[in-house]
Amino acid sequence: MALTMTDVDRFESSRPRLEAIAYRLLGSASEAEDAVQETYLRWQGTDTDRIEVPEAWLTKVLTNLCLNQLTSARARRETYVGEWLPEPLLAGDPMLGPADSAERRESVSYAVLALLERLTPSERAVYVLREAFDYPHREIAGILDLTEAASQQIFHRAKKHVAEGRARAEVDEAAARRIIEEFLAAATSGRTEPLVRLLTEDAVAVGDGGGKVPARARAFEGAVAVATFMRGLFKPGPAQRALAGGPVDLYVTSANGGPALVAVVGGRVFGVMCLEITDEGIAAFRNQVNPDKLERATRQWAATDHGTPLLRLF
Repeated sequence: MALTMTDVDRFESSRPRLEAIAYRLLGSASEAEDAVQETYLRWQGTDTDRIEVPEAWLTKVLTNLCLNQLTSARARRETYVGEWLPEPLLAGDPMLGPADSAERRESVSYAVLALLERLTPSERAVYVLREAFDYPHREIAGILDLTEAASQQIFHRAKKHVAEGRARAEVDEAAARRIIEEFLAAATSGRTEPLVRLLTEDAVAVGDGGGKVPARARAFEGAVAVATFMRGLFKPGPAQRALAGGPVDLYVTSANGGPALVAVVGGRVFGVMCLEITDEGIAAFRNQVNPDKLERATRQWAATDHGTPLLRLF
């Protein structure tokens, strides 16, 4: 049925919140946009006069669409080429959503999004709605057709799983930038030892090429293995030049609220490396190079002023 302008305005005012919820649930900006658009079609096809609380109705429809998507995504990811990582969002992207508390900022961090992949769809939904958007358990129970007690139990279980994967404290922005600069100097020195000193003993490096850009099928684990990989990754050579297709400019920026290196080739974002930097050293490198997951980042990069590159490779 036809929507009134009031109905359209009501939905559009909810769109940023819906997109931020969907992104945290799905880990994909493009899939989040699709879920929000499908929610709009459901809104368009219902009798809005009979909906007492539009925000609750829209959130329920969106969340259940995302739950269905997560269930099917699990099957698809079993056949995904290599490691699957979330789609990174650069600083200023509205889909990152609210960042007015530590819990909300952490809920969209790249490390936490990767950890959320370990949760069941219901655990992920309860965690996102409660931790990132502060929904009371009574409302979450209504959205997911649970009891309030079940929502509380699921949240505590999900929060415990996430906390177990986030045992170390992260450093502040200034310290993170200094460590990244030290990392780049060490990575381009051609020596492994300086890199090892910057890493935690159990450091990991994982890349997502989606079968379109070469990336190792399994993560590198341990400081020496990660350092050896990084030394080779930053070493100029014919293979690197051919893969990139031109000079690579490296910028230090923020992705998902945390420190990141953005590799740009000819104005196109070629890769986003999200670093997990703790008070013990660099604990993880999560490198997104699948071009399908960098289209939004490239559009945003072209629309913003990012200064001069910290380093040019190849």
